[in-house]
Amino acid sequence: MSGAGTPRTAERATLDKAADENFPVAPFFLPRAWRTDLMAVYGFARLVDDIGDGDLAPGGADARLLGAEGAGSAGGEDRIALLDAFEADLRRVFEGTPRHPLLQRLVPVVRRRALTPEPFLALIAANRQDQTIGRYETYEELRAYCALSADPVGRLVLAVTGTATPERIRLSDRICTALQIVEHLQDVAEDLARDRIYLPAEDLRRFRVEEADLKAPSANASVRALIAFEAARAHRLLDEGSPLVASVHGRLRLLLAGFVAGGRSALGAVAAASFDVLPGPPKPTKVRLLREVGATLRGEG
Repeated sequence: MSGAGTPRTAERATLDKAADENFPVAPFFLPRAWRTDLMAVYGFARLVDDIGDGDLAPGGADARLLGAEGAGSAGGEDRIALLDAFEADLRRVFEGTPRHPLLQRLVPVVRRRALTPEPFLALIAANRQDQTIGRYETYEELRAYCALSADPVGRLVLAVTGTATPERIRLSDRICTALQIVEHLQDVAEDLARDRIYLPAEDLRRFRVEEADLKAPSANASVRALIAFEAARAHRLLDEGSPLVASVHGRLRLLLAGFVAGGRSALGAVAAASFDVLPGPPKPTKVRLLREVGATLRGEG
């Protein structure tokens, strides 16, 4: 759990999680101003997810900074209280007076890039939804959730880099939804421990998978077939969104290729594990990631 200790320790613990993501968050080759702003956006997104997942230490520095000392990670009501306090501090960002150091980082970004509250509020809404909804009946319902939990991140990247257009936003949404689905596939066991299943119920029935099957130490043939089916969907979304990479130039093109390649290499790791994700999240190697970056830059699917 994070959130204990001093405010700066809590801030650093959140930002350090960037190294564990499937894709580069703010790689060294970007201009310093972009890296600074993207890390500020990442800090917000990571912290709101930590609150929603109950990964903050009860009564820790984050809760104190948000004025929610009595809230923690014990249950959904506490998490909603923290999310409410977090939203209040987000609104203070647009007034220039937030309390939390991670949100203080956002103040100059919001001003410099003319960002609006909507994508940030969507990420908070997704985590509120996680407190009350742990199952999704259809693929379309899951995609609607991803529109809150993932798509705003891509929109913020485009806004920070000054490259947002309606068509790029449409393509970015495909990529971000795909990346969210990939993460769900990697984290089936971890999500189930939180009483969440991000595999559509209609697909579980189609492949004759019971929830009990997802609690096994290793996936049976039906579960593997289900994961392969969902992985193919995510791959198609990545392919649909990949023209975004060719629509930009320079270092931004390399960054966006890294996002697409991160998803493709993670899917490759899932396939290499014979779609058995239950023992733990299959992780791609750096070699696989670099190979996928090259293929994406060349426009290879």
